Amino acid sequence: MTVSFENFPIYKKVISFTVKVFKILDNENLQKEFSLKDQLKRATLSISNNIAEGSEYGSNKQFIRFLWIAKGSCAEVRNMLFVLHSLEKINDEIFNTLNNECLEITKEIYHFIKYLEKSTLDAK
Repeated sequence: MTVSFENFPIYKKVISFTVKVFKILDNENLQKEFSLKDQLKRATLSISNNIAEGSEYGSNKQFIRFLWIAKGSCAEVRNMLFVLHSLEKINDEIFNTLNNECLEITKEIYHFIKYLEKSTLDAK
């Protein structure tokens, strides 16, 4: 793969999302939620980490595998957002904003996977 992961629009979007999540987690309402905050940070970072790592293997097949993992991390993030919202640790506005952005990232990763799968088939 000739494009560096930093240039993928989805990667840039995930980094922006990650910054938003980290800033939300500084809220004093979440100060005692150590393990949940830590897990949410790790899952959020996992999205961009898997995009970066997968892109470096030089194989669409490997990259696709890592993109599926990134997509799974999106589901984990959304689940934790639901938990925080259910516990009333984040309000409706924060929940809706982050959940919708995460859903959009999930869709874009899926479309990127489908694009790479088609590119792989077309190259044969």
